Amino acid sequence: MKKLFAAAAVIWLAVLLRITVFRNGCFSHGWFSGHIEWGAFSYYLELIRAGNWRYFVYLFGGNVFWFVPAGFFARLWGGRLPHALLIAGFLLSLFIETAQFVLGSGVSELDDLILNTLGALIGYAFGCLVLRRISPRKQTERP
Repeated sequence: MKKLFAAAAVIWLAVLLRITVFRNGCFSHGWFSGHIEWGAFSYYLELIRAGNWRYFVYLFGGNVFWFVPAGFFARLWGGRLPHALLIAGFLLSLFIETAQFVLGSGVSELDDLILNTLGALIGYAFGCLVLRRISPRKQTERP
């Protein structure tokens, strides 16, 4: 079962990096040609004002959803400290945002860091629930 989870984690990470960093033409714009958006959630607010709910849900949900496996796998592999996982999720997201800027493959956004970290935390909570279901604590009999 551990090998299956390890394979799933490698595939997830490869897909995540492909859709976030190594997009088509990511090396064609020159080094450090990405854009940094410091205003948290400003683009989301624009989408809401414009009534573009479909794209809002796609971006907002995607930033959370794609990091749920990070927390899930971390919890299944023995991670017990939510704050350590929070830091790990944040650092993975920071790596991706930095790589997007350096390779010119996307917009590096503060809100992505926040939503990605939230996704990792949700995945951690889900992993806790799964582990509880898989290996419930033995009930001690009372005399």
